[in-house]
Amino acid sequence: MSERTITGEAFYQYLGEQKLMGSRCQSCGTLHLPPRPLCPACYSGDVDWEELGGRGKLVAFTTVHIAPTAMIEAGYGRKNPYCTGIVQLDEGPAISAQIVGVDPAKPEQIDIGMPVQVAFVQRGEGEGQRTYLAFERV
Repeated sequence: MSERTITGEAFYQYLGEQKLMGSRCQSCGTLHLPPRPLCPACYSGDVDWEELGGRGKLVAFTTVHIAPTAMIEAGYGRKNPYCTGIVQLDEGPAISAQIVGVDPAKPEQIDIGMPVQVAFVQRGEGEGQRTYLAFERV
């Protein structure tokens, strides 16, 4: 599908193009997200990029009040917490990402199993701008 080598940098390049990409092993068929250049299921290096639909369900979440540096720089912290969770995609793989469009101060309103879809969050300015993976309630 793509000429890009399967790397973390290429994954973020695709996010910048509003594409959620995983890797599929051509030997055993296993789909991986985040993408992997070597299949951990059968150890084959015959893997290709595959675009994912970006829909799934929230299977776990937490509210973060003590943020890492990158999230503090994005404006989060003790007085402005954020939600992060594990999303099980319709295609099978699960991935951790920020959950946007929910109120982290009211976790009782966030439901395990709720349908979510991919969201692409821009952070930074100018040359430092980058797109990050997130999910939002459908």
